[in-house]
Amino acid sequence: MRCLFGIAVILALLGGGPLFMWWLGDIDPRGDWRNADRTSAGLAPDLERTPDAVVQVYSARAFGWRGIFAVHAWVVTKPKGAVEYTVHQVTGWGRPTLSSRTGIPDRAWFGSPPEVHATLCGAPAEQAIEQIEEALPHYPYQDRYRAWPGPNSNTFVAWLIREVPALAVSLPPTAIGKDYLGDRIVAPSPGGTGFQVSLGGYIGGTAGVRDGVEVHLGGLVVGIDPGTLGAKLPGVGTLSLLGARGTNDPAECPPRAAE
Repeated sequence: MRCLFGIAVILALLGGGPLFMWWLGDIDPRGDWRNADRTSAGLAPDLERTPDAVVQVYSARAFGWRGIFAVHAWVVTKPKGAVEYTVHQVTGWGRPTLSSRTGIPDRAWFGSPPEVHATLCGAPAEQAIEQIEEALPHYPYQDRYRAWPGPNSNTFVAWLIREVPALAVSLPPTAIGKDYLGDRIVAPSPGGTGFQVSLGGYIGGTAGVRDGVEVHLGGLVVGIDPGTLGAKLPGVGTLSLLGARGTNDPAECPPRAAE
């Protein structure tokens, strides 16, 4: 009976969050990508007011029914004095899968508003940009894409965070694919303060100061974040009493108005 009860609890944790997101109705599983919103959310620092270098990490709910479970993540950079942002992301509709193109850094992801997970400005951003530009050509899955359990857009951002210590940010538990390690079983956690184990992205776990404690089952994440008194739930994300982790100094990085 205890075994059956334990299985029931695990299934409830894994399935309850996505079912709750579907019930809320904020995600349209039948949306048309051709008509979806792709405008700026006004979260990126204003180019005219920010001559310094900028690096940001974003995510937004995936398009269609996938958004019930997962987010799509990307990274944007702006070197010192630059007049445009460059968006670095992985998608499944081209080869190589990784693209680095100038564009709107904080645009909605086909109808889903973005969320900022980290912002670096000034000297820290300059250091991070150097590391990012050095790392990008070495992304190991440029010719491969698999929405589940990876490698996908979240796999790329998690990989880049591991390669760029200056980023030091933990992706949300809804970033399915962040725990895909390819042929490796053990690796540093994306947050840079712990370690994780993963068997093909299907099952594993993470423990770290910034990442908290996570259990990965079928790509879904259940865990706790002691640093923010938060619970990590599949589909929902992190429910925290102390607010989300991340770095953002609006005094040094003034946001711009939404378009």
